Amino acid sequence: MNDEDRYAGGEPLAEELEPAEALEELLEEIVDALGIDVEIDVEERADVLSGRIHGGDVGLFIGRRGQTIDAVQHLAQRIVFPEGPGGARIVIDADGYRERRAELLRADADDAAEEVLRTGRAVEFDPLPSWERRVVHEHLRERTELQTHSEGEEPERCVVISRADD
Repeated sequence: MNDEDRYAGGEPLAEELEPAEALEELLEEIVDALGIDVEIDVEERADVLSGRIHGGDVGLFIGRRGQTIDAVQHLAQRIVFPEGPGGARIVIDADGYRERRAELLRADADDAAEEVLRTGRAVEFDPLPSWERRVVHEHLRERTELQTHSEGEEPERCVVISRADD
């Protein structure tokens, strides 16, 4: 059966494959369409299905401010688990982008925390996707002199850091 036959019946291809296989196939289709030559690794753990691409010029896949990779991750979640995640979530990464971005966010959170403590005024981050907000909240969780919360509506939701006694 070819791809056209599988789609012709109205059944998504992802339903015919195991989640890891569906994710790998989806990522292959995306990088082929983008014309980038990369390696794809898919790893399945208890609650996370990770898809990583590496090699080649992954900048196009990551996109400006990570918008493309975030969109691919969102679509992959919906395509691979059309009935809902069932406790598993999908994380897509490209050449360690997510960890590099997390390190920058932690450094920005530390700078903002010091500003809050120095000035006594709350600091509001620019709007961030949910996974980036989570990095900031988790990084500052142990700082009892500070509190963090998110404000706004998606996609304009942002993290606010303030003194715990405010």
